[in-house]
Amino acid sequence: MKIVDVHTHMLSHEYLELLAEPYTLVDGMVHRGGAPFLTLTPAMFDYDLRLAAMDAAGVDTAIVSLTCPSVYWGGEELSLRAARLVNDQMAARSGDRIRFLATLPWQYPDLAVAELKRAVDAGAVGVMVLANIDGASLTDPRFTPVWEAVDLLGLPVLVHPTTPPGVELMDMGRYHLAWSAGFTFDTTLALSRMILDGFFDRYTQLKIIAGHAGGYLPFLMGRLDVGHRTWESARAAIAERPSGYTDRIYVDSIVYDPRALDLTVSVFGADNVLYGSDFPHKNGHMEEIIDLVRGLPGNQAERILGGNAERIFRL
Repeated sequence: MKIVDVHTHMLSHEYLELLAEPYTLVDGMVHRGGAPFLTLTPAMFDYDLRLAAMDAAGVDTAIVSLTCPSVYWGGEELSLRAARLVNDQMAARSGDRIRFLATLPWQYPDLAVAELKRAVDAGAVGVMVLANIDGASLTDPRFTPVWEAVDLLGLPVLVHPTTPPGVELMDMGRYHLAWSAGFTFDTTLALSRMILDGFFDRYTQLKIIAGHAGGYLPFLMGRLDVGHRTWESARAAIAERPSGYTDRIYVDSIVYDPRALDLTVSVFGADNVLYGSDFPHKNGHMEEIIDLVRGLPGNQAERILGGNAERIFRL
């Protein structure tokens, strides 16, 4: 059984040297608004360590991506420079076992569309976008040209959380709450908005993969349906109830609890859940999530661990 990791990250020291406000690097951690959300680890910078860890866990292919804060900072020139740097570095390591998702300067749509083409030509098999783009919603009309370009190519897009807007006001500086509660809220809000905004009716070819099982989305889907039934504003852009879109959304398996994974599979279906590890973050252990998935019935586990990713990424 082939195992494909669709949510796993790589960085470089050159990328970190370009990092600019509002982000700061303090004692090996990236902060925003006083809240730490990214702790650096050696394997983030070392592909040999990554491959050794993949061998130990039995992972065949890793589809690597940059993590938050991506390149949504520093102005037009610096954002594009950082995106091109990351894409070039990942393309240089791309092969049978390492594939990569393109990083784009989404704040500048013309540049993002051009960089998308360049990255795909260099071997990118999809795109990564954060759940908010420097505070802007993914459904903001300014990003329409980028989504249209991605949709035309039919690419998978990993929606990865970052610090939610207003993190400075929500007392997330303690207990790593930006990581635990903040990240999952960020993804939940982004995907809920996309559903209610008619995003999945407009873009029918791309494949959205929501990180960390879509945040709270498996738990929240019934509430979204009731909101759609109750409030006229929730029906303004879509006639179909929100749960009717679950077959058009993919999610990963990074939930850590078999009860949460059971709910995720129940809501989205075993064909729409993909294995991810979050390696090499401190919380990202490949074996932990593999063991979690293997607790599912065998045909479901096989699809989630690799079959679904091979299909949607055309590996």
